[in-house]
Amino acid sequence: MLNEKFGISAGLVWNLLSEKGPMNVKDVKKGTKLTEKDMYAAFGWLTREDKIRFEEKDKELFVSLV
Repeated sequence: MLNEKFGISAGLVWNLLSEKGPMNVKDVKKGTKLTEKDMYAAFGWLTREDKIRFEEKDKELFVSLV
């Protein structure tokens, strides 16, 4: 059950980044309307699949598709 939820959350994050391009983590949370816990679970899922990468700019964390 949780795996399905994480997969759906990962799809929301992936689709948002595909549409908007690189974003800071705060904007990903707003854009997907996911809880922080679900957003970070989605990040973990996508990172394990080598679909996203993270970069820190000016003390802010950005995420983008690989």
